[in-house]
Amino acid sequence: MNFEVNKENAVVQIIDFQDLHAEAFKVLNYEWIQQYFKLEASDHKALDNPQKIIQDGGFIFMATYDEAVVGTVALIKINDAIYELAKMAVTPKAQGKRVGWLLGQACIEKGRALGATSLYLESNTILTPAINMYYKLGFQRIEGKPSPYERANIQMELML
Repeated sequence: MNFEVNKENAVVQIIDFQDLHAEAFKVLNYEWIQQYFKLEASDHKALDNPQKIIQDGGFIFMATYDEAVVGTVALIKINDAIYELAKMAVTPKAQGKRVGWLLGQACIEKGRALGATSLYLESNTILTPAINMYYKLGFQRIEGKPSPYERANIQMELML
């Protein structure tokens, strides 16, 4: 998945996670979480072992721009029909280049390819640009079960 973002024809690419991306996955997520919130036990569980997400039937995508990793997102398998869009992070220097949008689109396409019926996410309403992007991607606010994250105050779902 590519698109042009400037006159030099640099592109954002969405690629599959490889083990060499483990540190970038962690650092990108630590960066935004620590900016707005505090790291929680559930964060450490996912960020310290991203390969477990994949082993459990999920996926992780990485976004590169000019060959540097600038974003990531996980698609965590809840069951055969539902996946959670989680751990989306875009480094501040790449915000505004539609990186989050492309990561979200990659998750939607992957969910459909897997035969999922819905994607679910949890976030916080102080992250206004992210919430607006989720709405533009087609997610709707829902009332779900209690979140394992103290910071989560909104749950959203996209029917596929």
